[in-house]
Amino acid sequence: MDRIFSARLDDSVVHRISSLSHRLRIPKKKVLERAVMLLSDQEGEEKATDFLDETFGSWQRKESPAELVRNARDAFRKSMERHKNS
Repeated sequence: MDRIFSARLDDSVVHRISSLSHRLRIPKKKVLERAVMLLSDQEGEEKATDFLDETFGSWQRKESPAELVRNARDAFRKSMERHKNS
């Protein structure tokens, strides 16, 4: 299924896409799809995605677990009180 994707691009990039599309005789959509696939493949060869490497340390916090739970409960309680009074 195709989806609509909107982005603001520099005029020079738009002209390059149009030029490539015309020269290769393929739609602009195909030019963009190929470019993304090539870049993705290139990045994939250089760096395999490992979720542990990307999230390493995200569980480390300055606050203690008890403090984290207390803050979360306080925020939830305040939210409920705000909506209860409405």
